[in-house]
Amino acid sequence: MLFHLSIDADDPRRVAGVLAEIMGGKALPFPAVIDGSWVALAGDARGTMIEVYPRGTQLIEGAGEAGAYGVAGVPRRHSPVHMAIATEMELAEVCAIATREGWTSKYCSRGGAFGVIELWVENCLLLEVLTPEMQREYLDAISIENWERMLEEGARLDRAA
Repeated sequence: MLFHLSIDADDPRRVAGVLAEIMGGKALPFPAVIDGSWVALAGDARGTMIEVYPRGTQLIEGAGEAGAYGVAGVPRRHSPVHMAIATEMELAEVCAIATREGWTSKYCSRGGAFGVIELWVENCLLLEVLTPEMQREYLDAISIENWERMLEEGARLDRAA
């Protein structure tokens, strides 16, 4: 189970606000790691949150018993990091938010197994948003048993589908 994750953004406050809106939660400042950070809280029973740091932030291991901390680093626009989040909104509502923000969004099928809305945060970070129907499809498709069967059959969740 995933409780939280962190990403970086050009405008952490704006991005956290949009993520919180999609999750039905709230965005708040998050100065614990590095100044200028924000957090999108889903407000769910698991305490799900997405920490949003200024672009280029790097997490560094603290010495001895000290915890990790953030430092400014070289900003990168693209990375392999992406996430899928649930929303109670419908496809058109999510796409309207993306349009309002000037971000690309589109419906995509993942190998015919389930659909996602690809929402490109600041047009560089892939966020897969799942409506209630898409969540049901995802939960029906993604299990250890189904994944093993897919591998045995030589199938894959085609990115271009």
